[in-house]
Amino acid sequence: MRIFIFLYLLVVPTLLFSQEKNPASKNNLDMNTKYSSITDTVKKKKQKIAKIDQYKIVTLEHDTIYADTSLTLKSAYKQNHLRKDLFGLMEFSNIGQPLNTLQYSLTSFSPYPEIGFSGKHSIYMQADQIRYYSVATPFTELFFNTTIKKGQNVDSFITLNVSKNLNFSIAYKGLRSEGDYNNQLVSAGNLRITTSYATTDKRYAINAHFTNQDILNEENGGITSDSDFESNSNDYKNRQRLQVYLTDAESFLKGRRLFFDHAFRVNPKDGSNNLYITHQFNYEYKDYEYKQPTVISTITSNDGTTSRIQRFGDSYSSGNINDQTKYERLYNKVGAAYENSLLGKFIFFIDDYRSNYKYNRVIIGSDGNAIPDNLFLQFNNFGAQYEYQKNKWNGRFLYSRSITNQSLSDLDAKLRYNMNEKIKFDFRYRNINKLPNNNYNLYQSSWISYNWANNFKNEKINSLSAEITTPWLTGQVQYTVLKDHLYFTDMATDAEQAAQEQIVKPMQYGNVINYLEIKASREFKFGPFALDNTLLYQKVDQSDLILNVPDFVTRNTFYYSNHFFKKALFMQTGLVFNYLTKYYGDDYNPVIAEFFVQQEKKTGGFATFDFFVNARIRQTRFYLKAEHFNALFSQSNYYSAPHNPYRDFVLRFGLVWNFFQ
Repeated sequence: MRIFIFLYLLVVPTLLFSQEKNPASKNNLDMNTKYSSITDTVKKKKQKIAKIDQYKIVTLEHDTIYADTSLTLKSAYKQNHLRKDLFGLMEFSNIGQPLNTLQYSLTSFSPYPEIGFSGKHSIYMQADQIRYYSVATPFTELFFNTTIKKGQNVDSFITLNVSKNLNFSIAYKGLRSEGDYNNQLVSAGNLRITTSYATTDKRYAINAHFTNQDILNEENGGITSDSDFESNSNDYKNRQRLQVYLTDAESFLKGRRLFFDHAFRVNPKDGSNNLYITHQFNYEYKDYEYKQPTVISTITSNDGTTSRIQRFGDSYSSGNINDQTKYERLYNKVGAAYENSLLGKFIFFIDDYRSNYKYNRVIIGSDGNAIPDNLFLQFNNFGAQYEYQKNKWNGRFLYSRSITNQSLSDLDAKLRYNMNEKIKFDFRYRNINKLPNNNYNLYQSSWISYNWANNFKNEKINSLSAEITTPWLTGQVQYTVLKDHLYFTDMATDAEQAAQEQIVKPMQYGNVINYLEIKASREFKFGPFALDNTLLYQKVDQSDLILNVPDFVTRNTFYYSNHFFKKALFMQTGLVFNYLTKYYGDDYNPVIAEFFVQQEKKTGGFATFDFFVNARIRQTRFYLKAEHFNALFSQSNYYSAPHNPYRDFVLRFGLVWNFFQ
């Protein structure tokens, strides 16, 4: 009820002040209508109105897009805590928990090793996800979304140009969601501060940012009895009555990053031939912590029998487990670029990578082998990049290779052909020789079986993809070959499995894995009605079940769109259908914050229906969604991962509010 009252208080005043048509042209932002200064008593001179293309958003690769306040189905798909379309990803029951990957091509690769703990990084914002700005007037965006039970999800952002050449922005994303199950709270914060500066003659330019992020997850390890969940008994409709493996465990990831990317043009005036000196700097500190005060879990069955288990096997400590992993990375990249108006842009660079992944102790195992306290890496790469943009062609080709003892390389070739404004063809080839993430080669824990020191070989990844974008169809094909693929798996013996223990370790697959993906999207329109469809087909050729994804994933949305109140209100309403076929979905382990391969239980094979109402009034967009409403009358057989149920029915409200001062 409070959602509807809040929506009423927001919408009604806006409608009352939005009945007259805006006299501004459709290419201008309506920032200076007579309603924008209704408290003024002095008549002002007519001011210039900024156009939308004066509000620029720039990526790390210097691609430019523009601020968008329109309401479309595509923008509605992004109304979530990650602010992106989650097709191909499976959410857990609570917001902000790890995302299980359904579409393998969404996995990002870099030849450089990362800290690992990938399950914790779905909310963590990487350097290439930060955006930089150039705006004619101060621009603000307020994002709000309700969560699961108590909590809220907000993202506040403001950017302004102090002068034509200097921009600042500050943003903070906060998430707190209690969740339906015991010990499932999520609390996260992402602070981002950016600045961009360029001299008037564009001879020197810099983009820089600072981030401070922390992500806390209470970890319950999943429910202990799938049969209780699937029974549809009224006793368990209150999900907190379902027992979970861990009642007081939690994981915590925090990180700080200082980043800047700048360039200086050697020749004083911009001409048809230009020479630049470039430099990129990235310093990042991360700390991952897993805490579990109570080591022994007490599980009571329906017949009253009580069992005591240690979910992750034997431990060095009888209580108050606190495993900490610290990580520092320093990256410098220096280059020279030659730009020719006819030939394109040639860039040559050398980089220096240093990281220290460390613990505060050395562990001697029962076999006498030592688990070291740190993993220090240092290497240098040399590379070249070519960028070409002429007429209908746009290409970027990168090759880099190590010049020190480590063997790593990266070949990334992208090519786009724009037949016209509506039809585009994209091609990409990627060949990576990748160093393993640190937690594959070294991990320490108070759980005895979760200690290892390895020396895995590099992963080899070959990928070829093509995409076509037309007004009638968007299609994508990708073929990937994986060799020496690294993964985590449950190594528990039969006796340990009988004791409900989970012993997860890293492994390397020596055989080749072939992965094929075909994805197609098409929207059909019938007057004010539309049907939007996205279908994903995947095929994996492998000797063993290592890379597991569903064969089919589909999303179909039928909706109605129209204007109301003399076009002051634009509204969309409809149904979303999601379905994926059954497969051996990866399970999740909270100790190492990683998904792992399992072949005990199939997940998927269920459908979800969502009902939504989206509305836009001027620069404010409202979203009301009844998620998974068929859970009210269907069987409880839906899982995001083994022993981790998918989300039940929930009614959620959200808005995005833009201000142009």
